[in-house]
Amino acid sequence: MARRRQSVTIKHVAADAGVSLQTVSRVINNEPNVRPEMQKRVRDSIEKLGYVPSIAAQRMSGSRSYLIMALNDRERTIADWRDQHGTDWVDQMLLGGMLKCAEHGYRMIVELIDTHSDHVERELLAAIAAIQPDGVILTPPHSQNPVITRILDKHNISIARIGSLKEGPGFSLTMDDEGAARLATEHLAALGHRRIGLIAGARDYELSGWRIDGWCAAMADAGLDSEGLLAEGDFSYESGLTATAALLDQPDPATAIIVSNDQMTRAALDVAKQRGLIIPDDLSILSFDDTPVVRFAQPPLTAIQQPIAEVTARAVELIIADRRGQKPPEEPVVVPVRLIERTSTASPAIGVESASLPSEPPSPSAAQSG
Repeated sequence: MARRRQSVTIKHVAADAGVSLQTVSRVINNEPNVRPEMQKRVRDSIEKLGYVPSIAAQRMSGSRSYLIMALNDRERTIADWRDQHGTDWVDQMLLGGMLKCAEHGYRMIVELIDTHSDHVERELLAAIAAIQPDGVILTPPHSQNPVITRILDKHNISIARIGSLKEGPGFSLTMDDEGAARLATEHLAALGHRRIGLIAGARDYELSGWRIDGWCAAMADAGLDSEGLLAEGDFSYESGLTATAALLDQPDPATAIIVSNDQMTRAALDVAKQRGLIIPDDLSILSFDDTPVVRFAQPPLTAIQQPIAEVTARAVELIIADRRGQKPPEEPVVVPVRLIERTSTASPAIGVESASLPSEPPSPSAAQSG
């Protein structure tokens, strides 16, 4: 009579394969130094018995917990969920992280911690004690918080810092925010825009500064004046309303706006609608997130697609490699972005830019772009 699936343990697998418990655990966790024929015997027994590895069994192979913890910003994440304005960030992080963890016999757990709280140290220590993670993935702004990185390093936990290049323990991964801002600005300049505004994100995020740098550099390379075209938000809808109004109230207003996330993009669309502006005839808008809010807007928005799933999967790989004694990369790991062109960007309306164009108006083919 076949065993019921839930009753099968690592001991049954070891007995069926005629090997030690440690050997079964090493095979489950893809450890080196297990002979191919031994691996086959163990995997055949696992398949025959219908064994599903448990975290407890995995931990038998050594001091590892086989758990990776991802820290996300509590305040912003909960606010988005409660307002039902959640973004793809957490979903994509889970997609990339959980699938990559599963490939290596790991599990990923997401914890929310408010980096601005006076209790951040207590909250983090409680999470470490409860989960005992092998590694932690830090997302902005946690990835640049020295209190958090110091605690993790003290506990000998591998650290993957997404969106931070500050010196500190662990290894850094970025989504090339500076290059992405350049790409967005160059796209709009190629359409013939000369008044290209940027709504930046919160200053306590390193990536906000990188995007400003990329936009400034691309504007300078195109021979365009950026004076008065930078408006700083904090990633919230309300800040997007204020920033968009500031760019459109200029004596020579922006004809195209790059917006640093989807919530501020929603605000930009609402301001444009309130003022009777048609997108993209009167104003081009380009978003820095490619979330459902952006994809299903009317019109669908041109966007920088950030590889959140890919960068999280790479972070998992680096943590696992580090725990196995492999040397982490010395240089930051850069995962490139893509620009997805839709119908929210087009050449500026005839006459709007004529006074400021340094060269001939865009060609008819450019006017059909997007």
